[in-house]
Amino acid sequence: MSGLSYETVARFAQQGGTIYFAVIFAMGVAYALWPRNGETFRRAALLPLESDEDQDVQA
Repeated sequence: MSGLSYETVARFAQQGGTIYFAVIFAMGVAYALWPRNGETFRRAALLPLESDEDQDVQA
């Protein structure tokens, strides 16, 4: 029988998955906080507040 039991494989998968998702999350946060992307995110944050007269609905 091999040295890989279910518990060993499960522990490796859990730890590997946690590390993988932590790295992906850190990369996403770094991208969002990178100074070059600041203006893009500021414009996107204000987008729902802008009014477009062509699409206003009259009641």
